[in-house]
Amino acid sequence: QVRLVESGGGLVQPGGSLRLSCAASGFTLADYGIGWFRQAPGKEREGVSCISSTIINTYYADSVKGRFTISRDNAKNLVYLQMNSLKPEDTAIYYCATTYAIVSDCRPSNDYWGQGTQVTVSS
Repeated sequence: QVRLVESGGGLVQPGGSLRLSCAASGFTLADYGIGWFRQAPGKEREGVSCISSTIINTYYADSVKGRFTISRDNAKNLVYLQMNSLKPEDTAIYYCATTYAIVSDCRPSNDYWGQGTQVTVSS
């Protein structure tokens, strides 16, 4: 079926870095805004970062500003989330999903979701 596929998660020590990738299966990713969302045990799902289809606009949650960077390579049908200076509080399952047109309204449009990739930050 048509879906998004995340990769790049894993176990990292505090202060370390990871880069997550989001790849489209069955559609052209360049046609959509894309967001990264995460959910930790006992916590609500939260929007981490969103990027518009035109690459002009980005959004970051306050908790990750200055540490995470969202980007996209439309030629490769990929969206990335570079995560630096990772903290234990960043531990969660990270999902990518299509989003709405207004990038500051960083919410999933419920068109396509990925299966998630686990990020664990622990010493």
